[in-house]
Amino acid sequence: MFDSPEVCRRPVGAGIYAGKADVERKRQLYHQMLLSMKVFSLLSVLAPVFFPATTVSAQTIVDGNGTIPDDLNGSNFTYPWPIKLYKFTSQRQPLEMAFMDVRPQSAPNGKVAALFHGKNFCAATWEGTARTLVSAGFRVIIPDQIGFCKSSKPERYQFTLQQFALNTYGLLQALSIENVTVIGHSMGGMLATRYSLMYPGSVNELALVNPIGLEDWKALGVPYQSIDVSWGQEANSSYESVRAYQQSTYYVGQWVPKYDVWVKMLVDIYKGSQSAPFIFNQAQTTDMVLTQPIVYEFGLLKPRTLLINGKKDTTAIGKQWSPPDVAAKLGHYDVLGKGTVAKIPNGTLIEFDDLGHAPQIQDSERFYAALMGWLTK
Repeated sequence: MFDSPEVCRRPVGAGIYAGKADVERKRQLYHQMLLSMKVFSLLSVLAPVFFPATTVSAQTIVDGNGTIPDDLNGSNFTYPWPIKLYKFTSQRQPLEMAFMDVRPQSAPNGKVAALFHGKNFCAATWEGTARTLVSAGFRVIIPDQIGFCKSSKPERYQFTLQQFALNTYGLLQALSIENVTVIGHSMGGMLATRYSLMYPGSVNELALVNPIGLEDWKALGVPYQSIDVSWGQEANSSYESVRAYQQSTYYVGQWVPKYDVWVKMLVDIYKGSQSAPFIFNQAQTTDMVLTQPIVYEFGLLKPRTLLINGKKDTTAIGKQWSPPDVAAKLGHYDVLGKGTVAKIPNGTLIEFDDLGHAPQIQDSERFYAALMGWLTK
């Protein structure tokens, strides 16, 4: 459109531009436009230097001093420690991330652990692990990711592992925390991996607990499923469907009363005051983990890494809508653990032959012993 000044000699309406003065004026306008374009290009180059992408605007920590209500953003579950809020702006909208900040009562070891929950869990699910870490001197930060549990559930938000990592990094920066031990379960393990790849200098060590993402489901033949279809499936969630899935996948067909609290916690959000945005966010999250593989980047991890796997786990995103021959190839954690740790430069594998997707719940004492034994080496 603006290839040369010849454009300025084209008539743009009868009698509007006439004579040499008008031609000269158009030449000046053309050159001013070129100068503006050059300045804009320069600013585009310099902007990341002066305004880095990791900047999150309007950061505020709201302590609340224990006054923030249990019924928050569609979740009425009572958390074991007071809820705090990290308020920030992301994707041009104000958001709040609920989190717990648990400090050791005596003999702090100077370390901070950040715990990342899975898709069907909340920060509160980490209670037992957090108590174990605190008793060993760790300060523990446990956030609910955006779209989950007691955090904001935006109606228009691009869900990516990178965005989740950026949000969490912003929270830790707002708390003046520079270095952390990162522990992630399920989807949280996938996020913990991405976080460690994005911020390797801030991660002291990484522990992955039955993380999803140890294989690329789409590359193995899982058909893509739209967010709209996933939304319809999420909308049909009930106590019965959630329990049946968790019993078969998380607990190897077993069921004891202590598992029930986590099913009810999740179902209450599905049926709660922010049911509609939560259900859509869940569909977006399914799309996120299906389409953003991490399996090709395990070899790039810098921190020492622990992979804890319950070998009876069969979790695989898209398995339920895949053809039988594809579904049969997916979710073999008895094989995936060894294959994954072989890719990690400083990786350690601990396997539980008889446990499923949530070893920290199914056999918590055995899990704590394995985790703390590695952390204290």
